[in-house]
Order: sequence, then C-alpha cells, then structure tokens
Amino acid sequence: MKSKNETYIIGEIGQNHNGSVDLAKLLIDMVARPIIEGLFHLNLKPINAIKLTKRDLKEELSASQMKAEYNNPNSFGKTYGEHREFLELSDEEHFECYKYAKTYGFDFVETLCSKGCLSMLKLFTPDRLKVASRDLTNLPLLEALAETKIPMILSTGMAGKKELDDALKTISKYHDQISILHCVSEYPTHPNNLNLNSIIYLKENFPNYKIGFSDHTVGISTSLAAVALGAELIEKHITLDRRMKGTDQAGSLGPDGLNRMIRDIRVLEMSLGKKDIFIDDSVIKAKNKLERSIATKKEMKAGEVIQENDIHLLSPGDGLKWVDREKIVGKTLLEDIPKDEIIYKRYLK
Repeated sequence: MKSKNETYIIGEIGQNHNGSVDLAKLLIDMVARPIIEGLFHLNLKPINAIKLTKRDLKEELSASQMKAEYNNPNSFGKTYGEHREFLELSDEEHFECYKYAKTYGFDFVETLCSKGCLSMLKLFTPDRLKVASRDLTNLPLLEALAETKIPMILSTGMAGKKELDDALKTISKYHDQISILHCVSEYPTHPNNLNLNSIIYLKENFPNYKIGFSDHTVGISTSLAAVALGAELIEKHITLDRRMKGTDQAGSLGPDGLNRMIRDIRVLEMSLGKKDIFIDDSVIKAKNKLERSIATKKEMKAGEVIQENDIHLLSPGDGLKWVDREKIVGKTLLEDIPKDEIIYKRYLK
C-alpha cells in the first residue's frame, strides 16, 4: 500500500557487515522481509534503500593513528589501521552488494569518505551519495562528489548553519538534488541533546531541499516523532544482532526493531492526512450509533405541542441535535411517541 506521504527510509549497514559480504547480504535479506500490520491486514512498503560506507585508508588516518594500538572488545586488528582495513569491503564487493540489493528493488546509497573512493563509480552508480557528518566541512570532497551529478544527502551532525551553508554553496554549483538530515553525532544520542525541532528549522530555512533525520538514538520513537515533524527521509543503523562484535552494533536496530520501525512509520504516513478538521466517512456509522439526538422526556400524544422541558438527549445520533431544537420546540406531534424515544422530523407537523 503506497502513501502519498511516503518517507524514504534508509537502512544503514555502515560497518555492521564486519568485513563480510555474506553478512552484508544477510542484512539486505533481513530488510526485505514483508512489513505487515496485523489488525487491518495491511501489506506495507518495506525499506527504500540500503547504505554502505567506503573509506580509502590512504586518505583516512594520520600515520600515528594508523599505527596506534587498538585493543578493545570491538577491535578487528592490533592497530587502529589494521582494524579499519579489516572492516573495508573492496569496490568489487560493494558492487556485489549493490547488485544484490537491486534484486529486491532497493535503492543503494554510498557514503564515500574520500576522493579515492570515487573509483567505485567505474563499476556502478549509486542512487545517492551520502556525506558523513565529519565531512560536511571537507569542501574538496563535496566538490568531487557534486561533480558526479548523483543526488546527495548531507548529514549535519557536526555542523551549524554556517557549515551547512558553505556545503550547500559548494554542491549547488553542480546540482540541487540535495537532501539534508538533522543529526547529532553522539552514539547513542542522549534525549537531552537531540533537539528534534531542528527538523522544523531546516524545513523553514531550507525549503528547496528535502529534510530528514539520521537517527542515532536507542529505539524507534524518535524516528516516528521526526516523521510527524515533517522528516521526509529517515536513516537508521541496522544489524542482525545487537550483541555482535562491533562499535555500532549495540546502537543499531535488529530484525524485530527494524520491522516495527518501518511498520510504524508506514502507518504514521497513512495517519497524517491533511491540515483540516472534518467528519471522515469512516466515523459516520459510529456517529449515528453513539451521538445523541433530541428525545422525549415523557410519553407524548399526537396533537401535543413540544416544549423545551419535554425533551433531552439520547443515543442514537441519527436525529436532530440540540443546536437544532428550534425545529422541534413549538411543533405539534403527528403521532404518539413513548418516553425516551428519538423525535424524528417525520413525527412533526
């Protein structure tokens, strides 16, 4: 079922593949599961896109960082450089994941962290390019990405308005297919620091771009709140198991959490409606059954003239309302009406 308010939901694998193409494919399989709302038997649209991240270690770390000892439970190498190298998939492996995602009809988004990563584009063209929060001020990289003319997504986790303006100025020399994600680069993000109202600010101050939310909080509630505030894109880390080794695993959504988030966002999309107040067709039955109509307080005979103290309100609601009582008070009855029965117009002379 398609909603006219459809949110573009990105499942961010990031480095949660732990250096394994097979694990990345299992994550793609996971997000391809049907999204069902049981009570109303709704088959809902699944996630829209999968996202991977590509780094070029020659442009990533200082020499001292590369050689720094990295000894912790989430380490995949003795040094930080070895750890990072272990988690990198090759261009060909990214292409393999791209082709696999396409078998499910998903868009494929790539976060490219350096100019060297553009070598990937010799193999395939991602549907969108993501700029990580840390690279919003990396104007040479932004220019190189913008030159490809591929639609871009900017994350604002480490940016104020000046940094965002500078980035937009750089990219818009080449194209304006830009989305902006409110983001807080704290993992996980504490509720006190989230400031979801930034979404409203971005929508008001950058009306020419799609505005969304990159969610680093625990759970799904803030993504739903973001959609309610007008976010058109949602990005969330995903994992097969939050207990797996890896720095991002614990703060990601596992299979059940992801399923609930997508389901609830799709239901919320259907629920937003239009900026108006009205009686929906779906409530007419309940309105007629449960609202109150003008009824007799006592048994009344044909020929009697109805007075206001002869009437009160009872269900069902298919008769005249109190606001219309002048259509009843002072009128003559055409037939007898028992006590506590609705006075319909056909009973009146």
